Amino acid sequence: MDLMGLQGVSFVFQNSKLDIIDNVSFVAKKGEFVSLIGPSGCGKSTLLRIIAGLIQPTSGKVLFRGREMTEPNSKVSFVFQDFALLPWLTNIENVKIGLSRSDMADETKSKKASQLLEKFGLAGFESYYPNALSGGMKQRVGIARAIASDPEVLLMDEPFSSLDELTANSLRMDIINMLENKKISVNSVIMVTHNVEEAVELSDKIIVLSDKPAHIKRVIKVNWSRPRDKRSKEFADKLDEIYAVLAQD
Repeated sequence: MDLMGLQGVSFVFQNSKLDIIDNVSFVAKKGEFVSLIGPSGCGKSTLLRIIAGLIQPTSGKVLFRGREMTEPNSKVSFVFQDFALLPWLTNIENVKIGLSRSDMADETKSKKASQLLEKFGLAGFESYYPNALSGGMKQRVGIARAIASDPEVLLMDEPFSSLDELTANSLRMDIINMLENKKISVNSVIMVTHNVEEAVELSDKIIVLSDKPAHIKRVIKVNWSRPRDKRSKEFADKLDEIYAVLAQD
């Protein structure tokens, strides 16, 4: 089932008439992890914001379950690179922001937010403020907030790039476990990354974008089960394939 999709999406900055995205089409199916990679500044983050409904495309359509989206959708949630936590709110209050559009009672929101923090290893940190947390803990709060509204699609903009490798690797596994957990609503993940190894480790499908105006150079499938052996020949061969595509004019 096609859960999320783009049809012929292009984007031009109207003030400068600068072409950013050119006729991009792809789908993210139920259960699929999709990564977007390409040169710095090619428009990956802009494309992700278009998928989220935060920016409207100049032309083309964003589809959710086959229906066009023209505004933010509660079934599509976003994890930011810089955590985007509000420093004057406690961790549990930050997670409850993800429930701000819900009509459930405040006590119920607090209970759900507390359960999510516990799920991500942050039990006991509910009343702390973000400045008391490490980078990895902050991103766990950000992820908990993103899934609080029970989204079906999780969008992530370089979510691990500011973390040390050990922390990043732990969070990657959390995301994969979440995608495979039938008790959690997330059915598809679309991630922007500069890290080709990360894309191969996590993804079912990798969308390789050109320099701007960004168009799709190639869609590369990764059909092995997870976890994946980074030392294997097939892993190295897939890295070589992607780097070769990125290097093409």
